[in-house]
Amino acid sequence: MLLNVVHEYLMQAVYFAPRGRVRLLALGHNLSQRYLSPDDNMIGFIGEAGAGKSLLIRGMFPGLELTNDDDGINVRPLPLIGDAEKEHFRTHTYHLDARFELAFTQPWIVAEAVQKALAKNRRVIIEHFDLLYPFLNMNAQVMIGVGEEVIVTRPTVYGPEPEELAGIVFRSIKYRRMAHSAEDITSMILEEMGLKRPEVHSDIKHGFVLEFREKPDIDLELVERRVNEIVRQDLQICYSDDEHIRVGENIYGCTGPRIHVKRTSEITEFKLLKDFRWDPLQKLYTLAGVVGDPAAGSPANSLADYSGKGGGIVEQK
Repeated sequence: MLLNVVHEYLMQAVYFAPRGRVRLLALGHNLSQRYLSPDDNMIGFIGEAGAGKSLLIRGMFPGLELTNDDDGINVRPLPLIGDAEKEHFRTHTYHLDARFELAFTQPWIVAEAVQKALAKNRRVIIEHFDLLYPFLNMNAQVMIGVGEEVIVTRPTVYGPEPEELAGIVFRSIKYRRMAHSAEDITSMILEEMGLKRPEVHSDIKHGFVLEFREKPDIDLELVERRVNEIVRQDLQICYSDDEHIRVGENIYGCTGPRIHVKRTSEITEFKLLKDFRWDPLQKLYTLAGVVGDPAAGSPANSLADYSGKGGGIVEQK
């Protein structure tokens, strides 16, 4: 009963979208514990390819077979459509990548299969939900957008609409890519200058935080200049494997190799805060870097204006 009361007044929950497999899986597990009910049968995900939707889904629904994701899993024909045609649903939970499936199947056929599954009290998790929504005539019970932030909403008949969430996360993902790319380049420079690779990472708006157990003795003005030199060189940044990226000709370890800009020149207005701030609770020295326009506000706040928000809780993490 308490869970339902909290959900009734939830307007939106906003989390930093972390990098790396472990942190995304952990966030997905956290979201499932906080915001899902056993009777939530349609969950929609919105975000660009490579934003981390599949890892969030794996964290929220352990053991679920994904029909298609960035690792190349490709289940054909789609189990949901096959079972809908036979009118015999063999499992409780189905996964659907709408962008992928709509390349092979008419949208009304996919929407009809989803509606049949829901009528049989089955659960359907839909990636790229905004593409299928116009054919469903219903909104998701839980809708999750993945951009620079992870935004969780429980829509009502008054909104928010998927296109509202899509407009936010598609605009903000560039800051996440810039920040992650700048973070890796900064870590590379710090290692070249003799520091050990930072063990702990955190997030701030349009930026990143590196954390150290001992205060580094290093010139932060020089670090910033060297990072910006690499930015101006317009080097290619690309995926190498699940644990590495390639920056120009150099291979560098990375826990989030898909979340990067394509070239270093796409990183704009990179700056380092010029002091190491002491975190008395974690007992760590922190170094922050920011990218993009510092005057840009939080894109997630625009969801607060949709009609029918109904009250009480905005949780931001």
